[in-house]
Amino acid sequence: MARERAELLTVRQVLEELGGISRRTFYRWRELRIAPRCIRMPNGELRVRRDAFNAWLEDHAEGAA
Repeated sequence: MARERAELLTVRQVLEELGGISRRTFYRWRELRIAPRCIRMPNGELRVRRDAFNAWLEDHAEGAA
C-alpha cells in the first residue's frame, strides 16, 4: 500500500493556526525546543507536518480547570 503524502504546513500557516502569534515567538520556541518539529527544505525554508502539528497541539492541551 502506498504511503499517503503528509500535508506540509508553512511557518505562516502554523502562525495563523495558532491565532496569529508572531514569527519571532515561533523562532524563539524553536530555540527553546518547544515548537512543533520542523523539516528544513533544501531551499532553507521550514515546514511542519500536519500530523506532527496536531500531535504537538494535543500535547499542549490543558485539561478543564
